[in-house]
Amino acid sequence: MVKKIFVALAALMMTVSASAQFEKGKVYLGSSLTGLNLSYNGTNHTDLGVQLQGGYFFADNLMLLGQGQYQHYGNSANADEFLLGVGGRYYITQNGIFLGAGCKWVHAYHDYNDFRPGVEVGYAFFLNRTVTVEPALYYDQSFRKHSDYSTVGLKLGIGIYLFKD
Repeated sequence: MVKKIFVALAALMMTVSASAQFEKGKVYLGSSLTGLNLSYNGTNHTDLGVQLQGGYFFADNLMLLGQGQYQHYGNSANADEFLLGVGGRYYITQNGIFLGAGCKWVHAYHDYNDFRPGVEVGYAFFLNRTVTVEPALYYDQSFRKHSDYSTVGLKLGIGIYLFKD
């Protein structure tokens, strides 16, 4: 019985602390390793990339994001991509799960350009009041050639939630 009460109190504390992190007016800074050799598309098979993000909570649980990304593909020395994007996230405060959507403009070697809308689902695991580890699954849809450039992958990020004064 004591064990059940302790588990219930711990769950309540996690809910209260998580909901306090996603308030209007806060700023978010994050970076992610994308791919981790766990993403796949029809042309490049495996990849590794670095993503930087900045965001602002314009309402409780709703964040606008800007991002930049560099992606390198393992099977070709000339297959580097540079991405710029905008998007948003909705945080389910009871458990730290977030849902995201956005659009990326992609520029790659030999004047290849693409527009890729995408979605993600992830989890914000707080290490302390401001720093998180954020694993996420993502899907980016290519308008240039779906079968070759649309991507499903896993990313692992670190986020910093800056408190408003």
